[in-house]
Amino acid sequence: MSNERQQSPSKLSDRWIQENNELVNKWKNREPSSRDQNHAILLLSSEFHKLLRKIQGLPLLEDHTRLELCVVYNVCLLSIALSQMSEAEMLLTQTMERVLQMTSVEPMASSPPEFWRTVVTSVENRPFQSSVQNLLCVRWAICLANCTLEAIEGLQGEFSSLSAGLQQDISEARRMSSNVPLLVMEPRKLLELLQICTLITQGAERLNEGGSSAALTGLQAASSLPAPRTLVAYTHLLSGSCLAHTGRPQMALQCFRKAVETDFLCVCALYQSVLIFRCLGNTQAEIQMLRLLHSTLMLPSTSEPFTASDQIFSVSVLLRSQALRSLLFVPTALGVLHSLAQKCVLHSRVSEGVECYLDLLAAIRSEEHSVRSEDSHLPRLPELYLEAATSLLMAERPVDCMTLCDEVIATTAELLPERVVLEEPEEGVEESAMCAEGEQDRVAMLFWTGAAYLLQGHCCGHLQDWKQAVAHYTRCINLLVKVRVKEKGGQPQVPTPDVCNEKRADLQILQRMKGLSLAGRGISFAQTDQLRHAQRNLQLSLHAFPENVGARLWCGEVLWRLDRKREAAAIWEKTWNISIRSAENIPVYLREPQSGPMLDSAELRRRIRELDSS
Repeated sequence: MSNERQQSPSKLSDRWIQENNELVNKWKNREPSSRDQNHAILLLSSEFHKLLRKIQGLPLLEDHTRLELCVVYNVCLLSIALSQMSEAEMLLTQTMERVLQMTSVEPMASSPPEFWRTVVTSVENRPFQSSVQNLLCVRWAICLANCTLEAIEGLQGEFSSLSAGLQQDISEARRMSSNVPLLVMEPRKLLELLQICTLITQGAERLNEGGSSAALTGLQAASSLPAPRTLVAYTHLLSGSCLAHTGRPQMALQCFRKAVETDFLCVCALYQSVLIFRCLGNTQAEIQMLRLLHSTLMLPSTSEPFTASDQIFSVSVLLRSQALRSLLFVPTALGVLHSLAQKCVLHSRVSEGVECYLDLLAAIRSEEHSVRSEDSHLPRLPELYLEAATSLLMAERPVDCMTLCDEVIATTAELLPERVVLEEPEEGVEESAMCAEGEQDRVAMLFWTGAAYLLQGHCCGHLQDWKQAVAHYTRCINLLVKVRVKEKGGQPQVPTPDVCNEKRADLQILQRMKGLSLAGRGISFAQTDQLRHAQRNLQLSLHAFPENVGARLWCGEVLWRLDRKREAAAIWEKTWNISIRSAENIPVYLREPQSGPMLDSAELRRRIRELDSS
């Protein structure tokens, strides 16, 4: 440093310009596909900081000002790329104070917008005015990255004048000149990014606040700005979201389609299309869109917004609004595959559902240590196994279904509690908040094991092995009777249907599973002509789960065989007139079985007609 101080200012300036340009060229000539870009930026930032300390070791002279401001611009952009916003903002403020000192303008204690207006006014018609304008772009980038839109609005006039004031891109001939300090990113390209990213963020915030119409106007204007295709696609995406919020789903779908046509990796537009089709009840279109979304998520480079080779940071650095993040949310590929599997199984595309479930389980086995940590939207593994087992049973593969159930039982058998008490949640407190995590696990283990035995009972019924079916249903029932319910101020007791309500998901699952297992055992007894046992089990089933259509029909069948035909006919008539609540939120494996011994309603109605005519 002492040797540098002894050199003439012009020689020092030339040397520092050369050092700056070497660093910039090193960045621009790097391998664009380098995976360790953050490490490269960190090393480059360290080198630029060293250079800046040398330059700022001397008093700020007008001849050196442009060089120092260019280096500060480079350092700040590198800090933004590393998400070091406070460091960039501090350096920017200190540098502007040095500029004011050099121009003999006293920095007055004022708001940030007033401070920057003073700086901009003080450098008018000076040789380094364009360099200060470059740093005003940096100020804009920091405000945007920090999601302080009010700060951007406070300097709207100054920001609007940047487009006319920024110097034109340096030509290739001048770029090679050693007397011109180079920049890691052209200010005009930075300005273009800032303009569209600001409109996108403002649109998301307005949409979040309910101002869909105002948001739509700004977003439509943003879609015509020069920008990377990823950002243009985002404008179409948010326009679609505005239209969806104002009750125009078909127009929203057109915008989402335009987003995908602009950038085929715009997976958030595909996901929003899935949600629109779901709201419209168009299940087949939803399944088709889920397939497309999953296949797109499996392509490389769909997790991060596009970064141009000459761009120092990803646009995601500038798009950090929480409202925008919510709109850009997309489940992981595994989460989408799980949704696809469920939809297929529940809407008569069972073979496709089985394929999806088996692919899902294979993917989870290959990544079992990382899946749970990265995808909190997936059910836990035993539940996934039970869903996959159900799909196999629906596809008439009972042996494969039993194999998956055996895996669930083997995993949970040694962890089963001797007794479980479900306490009534306090008013205003969520059910999950009443149980510690360990207690929730104990309840889940018992329910999963019970569901596995229940499915195995269904499998044996499908195979017409009624003795084994009874054994499996009995194992399920023996587990469920361990559960007690404790109401406020009372003692633990056996749960009954009157203590169930829509807010108690755990009790609904318990009663439903108990009803299905008793019904399965009753039907199995009926198949072996043990009609008294069958009648008792079916009646107990209806007491636990009154909406069980299969149990009601079989209860009538048993009464008919016991020559109580009038009672049987009454039960059947009542069953056909009963209103069944939606089972949308019920786990797949706790739906009424669609295989095994089924009764034909047309045949039962024929019997009733013959009974009435006799």
